[in-house]
Amino acid sequence: MRTTPAGVSPIIPLDRASGVPLHKQIYDGYCSAILLGALRPGQQITSSRAFAAELRVSRFPVLNAYAQLLAEGYFESRTGAGTFVSASLPEQLMSVPRTATVPAGAPSGPRPVARRAFLVPSFSPSTTLPGWGAFGVHQPAFDQFPFPIWSSLVAKHSHSPQANAIHHVDPQGSLRFRQEIAAYLRTARGVKCDPGQIMVVSGSQQALDITARVLFDPGNRVWVEEPGYPLERSVLTAAGCELCPVPVDHEGMEVEAGMERYRKARAAFVTPSHQYPLGSTMSASRRLQLLNWAQSSGAWIIEDDYDSEYRFESQPVASLQGLDANSRVIYIGTFSKVLFASLRIGYIVIPPDLVDRFVALRFAMDIFPPYLYQEVLTDFMRMGHFGRHIRRMRRLYGERRNKLVNCLKEEFGNSIELHGAEAGMHLAITFPNGIRDREIVARAAQERLWLWALSPSYMSEKVREGFILGFGSTPTEQISRAVSRLRALVMA
Repeated sequence: MRTTPAGVSPIIPLDRASGVPLHKQIYDGYCSAILLGALRPGQQITSSRAFAAELRVSRFPVLNAYAQLLAEGYFESRTGAGTFVSASLPEQLMSVPRTATVPAGAPSGPRPVARRAFLVPSFSPSTTLPGWGAFGVHQPAFDQFPFPIWSSLVAKHSHSPQANAIHHVDPQGSLRFRQEIAAYLRTARGVKCDPGQIMVVSGSQQALDITARVLFDPGNRVWVEEPGYPLERSVLTAAGCELCPVPVDHEGMEVEAGMERYRKARAAFVTPSHQYPLGSTMSASRRLQLLNWAQSSGAWIIEDDYDSEYRFESQPVASLQGLDANSRVIYIGTFSKVLFASLRIGYIVIPPDLVDRFVALRFAMDIFPPYLYQEVLTDFMRMGHFGRHIRRMRRLYGERRNKLVNCLKEEFGNSIELHGAEAGMHLAITFPNGIRDREIVARAAQERLWLWALSPSYMSEKVREGFILGFGSTPTEQISRAVSRLRALVMA
């Protein structure tokens, strides 16, 4: 049986009309590939015979080029094994900078970019993605996750995948997985849905992006919570929406204020079960008021139910979607918050008459979601591991939440106000006398305290300054010291 020749070779576009001999062009091509890092020390090189056949030239120019590269130390020959990039190239050869194809400062002609690309803030990992540790928001206790069970399921579906899982293209995702999601949502969240209404997506952010593309035209007004989730606002801004900030209090979004200011909005974005970032739960009267407004105005409601599994002083609150009698709510959920962030699996529950539009747009975007983790999560849920994990984490996060609340009261007394400690994986604190929360966040990061400033969650100039404190990833025994360090930073 014929096998593919071992080794690698660079792409060398030979110019047979050039005055430069072929062996010199081959030599130069290899030198450039090595110096620019395309070929690394120790990599095996394609044999001269195979490379000559690949280039469709006589073997002699290849042999001459290889001989020169061996003589100069770029290549080394190993008896019985073949030819390799030298493992002992001088460091100065490996650090030659890439040569610019266009001189610095030279004009390159028009370089148009869409206006909406500049509507969202630039992404900077150092400021956008805080490190792992005390007070990190949206960070679960990953050390408590049953990775041995998870790994065995990943191995099972990797070693013997089902043919329909590999070959079946469905923009909505695996039917088996959607059946499990539907059963879970009906039981745990009071969501009214069947598998045909569910679309599997890459986290809640993609869910919002797809929803915005289907529902909104540039210039449409959308109610957003004030304060609210900055990344949600970025997606809506990129879609060309006009953001309409609606105040939030201890009963959630002030629907009356929204109707007075922006009655003709196309939609409202809400986090009713655990408002982000202040943590309030939308009252029953406001939920009904919001649903009535949507029905009378022909508007949509996007419900982000990001961490509603965790409530510490009552049973989980039923979803807003479950109260909707007119199919006005698009429900968004995610597994990334409750399992681990890099999982990147979420879902949308779509009103029946919009499913075709969502499917068409999803197919145009990326055809369908990858299958592997869908299959793994299906078994993880069917075998009861998901439910057991949620119950264990509810107890653990409850302990960590209690410890954090007690420590904050001991360290700060009446100088702070606590918000949203009844549910979720974070709480917020504000300072009646005001602080410079962004400056303190920057200083805290140098001490590996990963605070999130509250003020960027506001759109208006009138903001409340404080911090959003995650407690999911902070061991109980480390919370007291972390709060003491926080107080020292605030008082400095």
